Amino acid sequence: MKITSVTPWIVEVPVAEGETRGTQSTVGARRSRQYVFVQVETDEGLTGWGEITTFPGQIANRAVCAVLRELGPLLEGQDASHIEAIWNRVFRAFTYMGTRGATTCVVSGIDIALWDIRGQALGLPIYDLLGGAVRPDVPLYTHFPYRTEPDEAAAEAMVPVRAGYGAIKTDPFFEEMGPKGTSYLDGQISARGEQRGVDIVAAIREAVGPQVEVLIDAHALYNVPTAVRLAQRLAPYNIHWFEEPVPPESYHALRQVRDQVPTRICVGERLHTRFEFVPIFENRLADFVMPDVTWTGGISELKKIATMAEAYYIPISPHDASGPVNVMAGAHVVLTVPNFYRLETSRADLGMYNVFVDHPLEVKDGSLQVSRRPGLGISLDLDYLRGHAVEGWGR
Repeated sequence: MKITSVTPWIVEVPVAEGETRGTQSTVGARRSRQYVFVQVETDEGLTGWGEITTFPGQIANRAVCAVLRELGPLLEGQDASHIEAIWNRVFRAFTYMGTRGATTCVVSGIDIALWDIRGQALGLPIYDLLGGAVRPDVPLYTHFPYRTEPDEAAAEAMVPVRAGYGAIKTDPFFEEMGPKGTSYLDGQISARGEQRGVDIVAAIREAVGPQVEVLIDAHALYNVPTAVRLAQRLAPYNIHWFEEPVPPESYHALRQVRDQVPTRICVGERLHTRFEFVPIFENRLADFVMPDVTWTGGISELKKIATMAEAYYIPISPHDASGPVNVMAGAHVVLTVPNFYRLETSRADLGMYNVFVDHPLEVKDGSLQVSRRPGLGISLDLDYLRGHAVEGWGR
């Protein structure tokens, strides 16, 4: 079965249609959200779907899609079942430019689509191809709308809790991202923003009670002293982890934070491939890791990272802030992973994904139900994609 084409899709969905309750994206004036999907077609009529969906958005999306277009001649005619060979063929094609970041995003989208094709060809769900399920479903943690007032934030936090979620995540300092964006400048936070964030977490903990796990995301925005101070101030509220306290470029900075804070540390969404996780494991820099299946190298690489983490008894909790393919690709892997904590979803209500797919994503009591349909178990709606494709991207 040969690959005949690789098509990148950039799909832009209005926020009113594409964002529902369960996301922090209420700060700023975003009116639309983009998704990047990868369509791989074969000469036997099977089509596989992958996803990339980079952040912060449009520029990065166009960049990785341009690379995907250039890869066509390298992949066309290749045997679609040779997933490992194709992974390395693409990965090593960029060895002089750099095999992380944009390269692994591209690898991820192709790899996920090839696993989807392989499952369809064999009539099996991907998790069966990875060794079979070790649990009946996939426990989730989720986000909720950010609010600047503690009582309003606490009320929003209760929405997913009442829906059956046992773990929720927020960035209580999210308003600081308005002037700072997602770029690192001085790594500091205003005294007002810091106190507001602490008050928000205090109110959330009081509202949800001691049993619900509250995860805190720092979005890799802070320098070492600021990250240490924030983690220490939040520790009395029994936060489950403090995520990405410093930017990912310096393992030494992470070590400094790790040595000074009482909270558990989670990192990994900005790390690419098993190679960048080696220092995390060997230097004991994190309690949890959270690679993103659409950025770190796809299904093949997520499974390898999980197995590496298992050797250190570190739980894996894949990052997901994108679309339905991201969710399902990660879910298939973690169904087979013993050392699994929870899978992230960027919203509590996954119903907004239904417009993209032929089978709705099903959540029951805070856990994703994964069917036995072959491959990913979902297929994207081409008519919907065509109706929302950015000009020049798609087919």
